[in-house]
Amino acid sequence: MNNTAILALPYTKPPLSLNDSGASRGAAFAKARTRKQIREDVCRLAAIAWLPKGVDHLTVQLHYRPRDRRVRDTDNLWATLKPICDALTVGKPPSISPRTKRPVPAQIGYGMVQDDSPRWMAKPEPIIHQAVKGETGALWLELNWRYVAEPAGIA
Repeated sequence: MNNTAILALPYTKPPLSLNDSGASRGAAFAKARTRKQIREDVCRLAAIAWLPKGVDHLTVQLHYRPRDRRVRDTDNLWATLKPICDALTVGKPPSISPRTKRPVPAQIGYGMVQDDSPRWMAKPEPIIHQAVKGETGALWLELNWRYVAEPAGIA
């Protein structure tokens, strides 16, 4: 059984890009804050949409309609898609790094799938749509999920 949902994201342009430079400590912290905000936004939107949890497989397709006709590269959207996919997993509890022995904060997750590995999630290349004159840019997700029926006799 396949199910579908569309989630409108609260951005008019991708919040992260692979073209983002900045190897400084401040730039790294800014990117980390942005990734965290994306995760929080997606978890909140998934909860508002009453998306299911614990599905067997999820396909996450990112769509982007830019505000103008400049040429864009779909590769750059992967930087935004990664924290989106992470947000749809169960997340991670706080822990201690075995290497540095320092605390690692929890990463929130909605719990739609167990993990974002291919066993649980497919991530096709993002789609860039044509700009629409007079409209702002927009990003949205198309989510398709399925449940795999358990074989008879297994509880």
